[in-house]
Amino acid sequence: MADNVRTNEQKGHPSSWGLGTIKFVFTCWKVNLASAMEYRLSFFMLAGMMFINNFMWLFFWSLFFSRFQVVNGWDLSDVMMLWAIGAGGFGWANILFGNFNQIAPIVSGGQLDVYLSQPKPVLLNVLASRMSLTAVGDFLFSLTIYGWVGDHSLRGLLLFLASLLISGLLIMGVTLIAGCFSFYVGNSDGIARQVFNSFLALSTYPSDIFRGFAKALLFSIIPAGFISYLPIGLLRDFDAEFVLEAISVTVGFLAISIVFFHKGLKKYSSGNAITLRG
Repeated sequence: MADNVRTNEQKGHPSSWGLGTIKFVFTCWKVNLASAMEYRLSFFMLAGMMFINNFMWLFFWSLFFSRFQVVNGWDLSDVMMLWAIGAGGFGWANILFGNFNQIAPIVSGGQLDVYLSQPKPVLLNVLASRMSLTAVGDFLFSLTIYGWVGDHSLRGLLLFLASLLISGLLIMGVTLIAGCFSFYVGNSDGIARQVFNSFLALSTYPSDIFRGFAKALLFSIIPAGFISYLPIGLLRDFDAEFVLEAISVTVGFLAISIVFFHKGLKKYSSGNAITLRG
């Protein structure tokens, strides 16, 4: 298994990616979508419920801002865009790479054997092999909010798309790192889920309501602040220094997660899984 892991790890290295890998990823997405469409009622119900759930949170925020028009420079439209960015980033990441928050149970359950048996980049193969149905509702919610209160100019659209990209990649990077602890400490599913849920929760609150040590954490170890400040620092008042920091932190966490995963493969023990994916 060790030799097999090393061989597949080399195949999974970015330098080995090519046109065939890109076609493979698109095939995964097409198969995932076709699979979801086989149960259309369930698909639309799950997506619709998440769409409505997000709007319910905005309803509570609207009650708050009906009494306090501006809080630390934030108004209701800023919070609405915050939710659009968070939900949209989470949405596209979960639609295209739906296993990013399932790494811990996959590793601890020995399910990586399925992916190691295939001549594809291991991490990319794992991530692209699943699509979340509820995430479609998150992404549609994001587009709806942008259409409602967003800047519809070309510049505004490009900045909004950039914010979704940063949000989704940062969520994936942080979650992957937490999930990869299963390579090193055994079953870390509980830890990974706690990190994932806490990160998402913190990213839905305006960063300016935090002070001192809590705010420092949001822009360092738990970088949710780089998502929650995007409506101000990127969309409303473009802050080049903040944007550069947000991009750097996002790339950094994503790079660490990839390295962490491939280092962890060397420690992986087979779960003797015999099921093969087509």
